[in-house]
Amino acid sequence: MDRVKLMVGMEPSAEPELQDQIEDCFQLSRMERLYGFAICVTAGLFCSFLSSLVFLKPTKFAILYSLGNILSLTSTGFLMGFWSQLKNMFKSHRLIATLVYLGAMVATLVAACYLKSFALTIVCLVIQSAALTWYCLSYIPGGRTAVSAVFKGCFGM
Repeated sequence: MDRVKLMVGMEPSAEPELQDQIEDCFQLSRMERLYGFAICVTAGLFCSFLSSLVFLKPTKFAILYSLGNILSLTSTGFLMGFWSQLKNMFKSHRLIATLVYLGAMVATLVAACYLKSFALTIVCLVIQSAALTWYCLSYIPGGRTAVSAVFKGCFGM
């Protein structure tokens, strides 16, 4: 922000703003970002793999599956920057998919850990997986349109 103030002829503030301080804390080199990405995506895939091994134990499955998804989202934050990741996640064309995805993730964990309901956990997992797929398709140009057309063709909608 200080650079912008200088460009328009204003005096930069003597005290750095909170956002500038936060951004300075998260400045990572390219190699650090790649390491962060590699570690998170590997851990995410490992958690997802482990979740498939405990599929019949809904609490463990839900925790590992959701943790794998969180780590995978975090990995892309290392590549593109966490603030950019959040701004992209909450853009208007993917806002609903993001909210459903995050809500389903929380609901999955609540259903599995607190309510201990196998059926509700499975329903939440299905919603979470579908929302994740829809969210990921929003990053592919024409992805949602193509999948919608396929479903309309298959189910005669």
